[in-house]
Amino acid sequence: MRKSCPNFDKTDGLDTILEVPIPEEMLVNMGTNGFNRWQNLKTLMNNAQDKSSGLSAPTNNEFTALLKLVGAPLIPFQVQSDNTLTRPLRDCSIRDSIGKYIIQQYVAATGGQSALNSLKSMYAIGEVRIHGSDMRHGADDNSVNSRGKAEVGGFVLWQKNPDLWCLELVVSGFKITAGSNGKVSWNQSSSQPFHSNKGPPRPLRRFFQGLDPRCTANLFLDAECVGESKINEDLCFMLKLQAEQHFLQAQSTSNTEIVMHTLLGYFSQRTGLLIKFEDTKLVRMKAVKGKDSVFWETNIESTVEDYRYVGGINIAHGGRTISTLYRYGAAHNHKQMIEETWCIEEIDFNIFGLSMDCFLPPSDHEKEHDSAEHAVGVS
Repeated sequence: MRKSCPNFDKTDGLDTILEVPIPEEMLVNMGTNGFNRWQNLKTLMNNAQDKSSGLSAPTNNEFTALLKLVGAPLIPFQVQSDNTLTRPLRDCSIRDSIGKYIIQQYVAATGGQSALNSLKSMYAIGEVRIHGSDMRHGADDNSVNSRGKAEVGGFVLWQKNPDLWCLELVVSGFKITAGSNGKVSWNQSSSQPFHSNKGPPRPLRRFFQGLDPRCTANLFLDAECVGESKINEDLCFMLKLQAEQHFLQAQSTSNTEIVMHTLLGYFSQRTGLLIKFEDTKLVRMKAVKGKDSVFWETNIESTVEDYRYVGGINIAHGGRTISTLYRYGAAHNHKQMIEETWCIEEIDFNIFGLSMDCFLPPSDHEKEHDSAEHAVGVS
């Protein structure tokens, strides 16, 4: 991963630190010599609307939407910072007590309660490789297009327990930024404006790909054990969380209704570690007069692997995510698949000097807030 850019203006000047480290492969594809490569990358970052991609997306706005889907989705729950990381097993049903016991084993497998309770902040640098394929299903169309060429990129992630986080993701010249300041979650991109998410701040899904065992343990602490499943020859317990109706209503908008949101965690019976994380969401686009409702169903499955100890915490350093987006209803059905493989280059905990200023939303947040207040006053 490249973390700095040479100073071409002053040969004896210090290198410029990149906001987001990028893979060497991404830089090599930008030109024939060092100067041209950095100039081309700078041009792409400033003019992403002129960049084409291999993710089977007819427009750059659609490409950005797909990138947000695989790169920066949120989960439908708030994760509390619970210092105990356990629940008493007595006075529970057998099914509930099984779930709590599984999480106790997971806490032990990732470093133990004392080590996880010591986590206050973290940062991670990673590399991603994304493929996309477009599939259509209709009366006369049941074809699957090729996966297209791989899009490579990198990300940097900062977190301060539990609701402060910031992600910057660069893939093939497109940049996605997402974050939470403890009051509002937001995202924006190089081709789309600032957008805040309704409801209370929520954690980033990428934390639950083996990067933050503390959040994962708190998330599944009251989950229900619903069975067993074999993942890559590893027999796993399945823990299930179903978002309650008031959570879904808080995240719905005037044009959309979130019908359901379900999370599944697969924990190895052999090691106690999280092996797979699955997220399914169904959204109904409210029908316009005279038209049928349209449904969007998103299914995201992440398998995590390559666990290694960092500062006494057992962290997954690689994995693969398959995101499937279904659209059905009205005239046409549509299905699209995005596949991401990722690896962690650097990760560390309890970062010194990580202040609230690191998690401030863009200045567009104030404009959006003022516009909303004005709209309320007018109405």
